[in-house]
Amino acid sequence: MSGAGLRVVVVDDHAVMRAGVVALLDGEPGIEIVGEAGDGRAALDLVARHGPDVALVDLRMPVLDGVATTAAIVARHPRTRVLILTTYDTDTDIERGVEAGAIGYLLKDTTREQLADAIRSAARGETVLAPRVAEKLVARMRRPVHDPLTTRETDVLRAVADGLTNAEIGRRLVISEATVKTHLLRLFAKLDVNDRTRAVVVAMERGLLRRP
Repeated sequence: MSGAGLRVVVVDDHAVMRAGVVALLDGEPGIEIVGEAGDGRAALDLVARHGPDVALVDLRMPVLDGVATTAAIVARHPRTRVLILTTYDTDTDIERGVEAGAIGYLLKDTTREQLADAIRSAARGETVLAPRVAEKLVARMRRPVHDPLTTRETDVLRAVADGLTNAEIGRRLVISEATVKTHLLRLFAKLDVNDRTRAVVVAMERGLLRRP
């Protein structure tokens, strides 16, 4: 490929996924894969060595995750645009990726054409968001501001997600059952829910709890 093509690196800890992305872009006019990395630390070395136009970066990786990798690339190599390419689309994940400096956020169900177009757009400095991601960001901006859960409320909610009763939660956290109920009532109000199951679901949707 000629030197006029966009130079791209693919960063993902799953070898099969990396190979899939490379195969997806193979032969795409004007796009050249110049390197692959399986973790964030290796990605930084790769970017420093090749100076790519665009880095496709997964969010969850060992050694250095996608958010830290993105922030480092943006700080050290501002000419390299970072596109998050991941399966995770919780509000928290999206916000962390964008706040770290990613110019775009794509999901791994992106088609070849969409991915290629996104790379070209990112290289031009244009923001690129998967439709579902854009919808989530807009919806979050329109939602009223919620009071954050305290550390103890999060502990209680995590125990609820584990299927524990109020008495069992009290024993785990070394607090009384009455205190557990008080924490539950407070987090119900903050999450605008009326029961334990809905509280867990809403917390996961907002990225306050990790999905099992």
